This record gives sequence, C-alpha cells and structure tokens, in this order.
Amino acid sequence: MADRPASWRDRLGGSALARGLGGLFRRPAPIDPGLLDEIETTLLTADMGVAATELVIEDLRMAIDRRAVTDTQGLLERLRGLLVGMLRPVAVPLNVDAGPRPFVILAVGVNGVGKTTTIGKLARRFADERKQVLLAAGDTFRAAAVEQLQQWGERNQVPVVAQGQGADSASVIFSALQAARAREHDVLIADTAGRLHTQGGLMDELAKVVRVMRKLDPEAPHEVLLVIDGTTGQNAVNQVRQFRRAVDVSGLVVTKLDGTAKGGVVFALAREFGLPIRYVGLGEKVHDLRVFDPDAFVDALLPPALGH
Repeated sequence: MADRPASWRDRLGGSALARGLGGLFRRPAPIDPGLLDEIETTLLTADMGVAATELVIEDLRMAIDRRAVTDTQGLLERLRGLLVGMLRPVAVPLNVDAGPRPFVILAVGVNGVGKTTTIGKLARRFADERKQVLLAAGDTFRAAAVEQLQQWGERNQVPVVAQGQGADSASVIFSALQAARAREHDVLIADTAGRLHTQGGLMDELAKVVRVMRKLDPEAPHEVLLVIDGTTGQNAVNQVRQFRRAVDVSGLVVTKLDGTAKGGVVFALAREFGLPIRYVGLGEKVHDLRVFDPDAFVDALLPPALGH
C-alpha cells in the first residue's frame, strides 16, 4: 500500500492553537461571558499577533451583542469563517507555467528555517510534474549547504550547479542561469546563504545576487520565495520585514508547522503583509511540503462540529 501523506489535522492537531481552541469548544452550550477573553488569550499565545486577534475578537463580540451568535456552536462557525476569510486572500499558488522559461525562483531565509530542504522538496514537486529543473547552490558560506543541495539533486535526478565553499554566490547563480537558458530548463531554483537578517552587509549581498541575475534576464528572479520557520512566532514577522527591505519578496513558505509550532503566525503574516503564502511545511517527508490551503489549514486547527 502506498505511503499516503498525513492529513492536515494529523499534522496540525497538536499545535498550541488547535489544543487551546479544542479545550474551549468542548460541547454545544450557551456562551459564557468569559469565553471571548479565553479565545483572545489563546489566539495571542499562539502567535496570532495583536492586530489579527483584535480583528477576530471584535467581530465575535459584535455578533454576540447583535445575538447573531447565541451558543458555542454558532461561535465556532463564526470563528471558522473569520479565520478562513483572513487567509483566503494570501492563498495564491505559485504558477511557474505563467512566467518565462526558465522560471527563476530565488530562495531566501535565515539559517535553520529549512530553506535548502524546501528547495529539494520543490525540485521534487516540479520534477514530478515533468518539468526540467536546475538547482543553483548559492549558499557558498556553508559547505554543508552545498552538499545537502547536491544530495537532493541526486535523489530527485535534478542537476545542480555548484562551486567550492567561499565562491561568490552571485557568480554561482549567474552561471546556473546561463546553463538553464542554454539547456532550455523550465525552472531554476537558486539557494542563497542563510543570511542573518540583522546584518546589513549580508542583505547587500542578496541585492547583488539580484543585480547580477538581471544582466542576463531583466525580469529575474521571477519569484523571491522567503522561507520562514513557523515555530519562531514574532521573529518570523520581523524576518519578513527585514528581507523585504533588501529584496522584492513575492511569496512565503512557512515551514515546521507540525510539531512545536503554535500555528497562529500564519494569520499574523497574512494580516500584516498580505504576501502570498505559496507553501507550508507539515513534516519531514518530501510530500509534506503542501500548497497552502486555507480551508484545510483552519479546519485542522478547529475542533470538529460540536456534538459530533
């Protein structure tokens, strides 16, 4: 029997947000006066952020005051609608077929967020779609990053352009773009160093990579994919702010949402930036990089319909 991917609920059901809301909505019952305060605390402690939390609580409070909601079942349904509505505008899949060939994806993010692994999983996804993919090992500061990307390339039978540790990252990616054009590849995915987002010099290097690519293709990169760790809460929000100052981030990948992630940071990101969330990481397996689905995501965080 084939190894089926785990469900969204399997992956997200253990998050702080799912556990907290599950505890509050145990059964159909009249709305307790303190329930909204408990929901607010649950959302805030699950990294949803003040702005997104206030939006949700104010709407629920007004619905209760108007008696549009009179019990916990109605409140749960209203909450689901609010959460899905917050995420739907940012659920924009990455469509590499809509752009030129090669479609150039520049992957950026700090060390430890799962960037190189995400690139490997993306390469597998595109290869499964019968696309010709080329990888560029642009994280030349860490020999391990180059080796890791080469291993992904071998596993997925995808070629990798790499030079030695300490090579100029922009030069590696420039060479890869030349090769992708010459070989008529469909997609080029370029790794970059895990830049500490507080170090301006490293951000300048990232801007240099983009400038050098544009000598070959004025529109490149066609997607700047910022990979962030879903377990880091407010720090993830700060990383988006910092990277957007250096490069035109066009999409997000939120990794590590299984396990210890609290779950709420996705809403904070959607509320503050409105950037497309292209993919989410729900586990270690190659198919655990999922196209972001707001309905599945919210349903996995909320308890099933009360009384069922």
